[in-house]
Amino acid sequence: MLNVGQLNEGFVLDHIEAGKSMEIYRYLKLDKLDCCVAIIKNARSNKMGKKDIIKVECPIDMLDLNILGFIDHNITVNIIKDGLIVDKKVLSLPKQLVNIIKCKNPRCITSIEQELDHIFLLTDPEKEVYRCKYCEEKYSGHKKKY
Repeated sequence: MLNVGQLNEGFVLDHIEAGKSMEIYRYLKLDKLDCCVAIIKNARSNKMGKKDIIKVECPIDMLDLNILGFIDHNITVNIIKDGLIVDKKVLSLPKQLVNIIKCKNPRCITSIEQELDHIFLLTDPEKEVYRCKYCEEKYSGHKKKY
């Protein structure tokens, strides 16, 4: 059995859908951080069958919880201090996304005004639908696209 050492300070992303950890690693730009990162793929899970886990040894404020909530709001975020879990963050779908996804509508103002922020608003939480703030273009497929 694989044994990965405990963290003294940092966070653990648990209950990641099996095989998705590398996309999350890139999406969160963990490669840009100067800290230790451990990725465990296809770990056994009673709840999910198989799952991925990411352990990061750096302060939680380095992590954008909005991006994580958008990617998969079922991921568990455990905050570690002095080797112990001191907090668990519950993720939810963010009400607004800024510069996380881009509007694909060629007539949208964001296509012309390059410096304008790409802002999407959660319009249907049940179906997890986001729409562009400027042109109301529907963003679909975020479950497949990270």
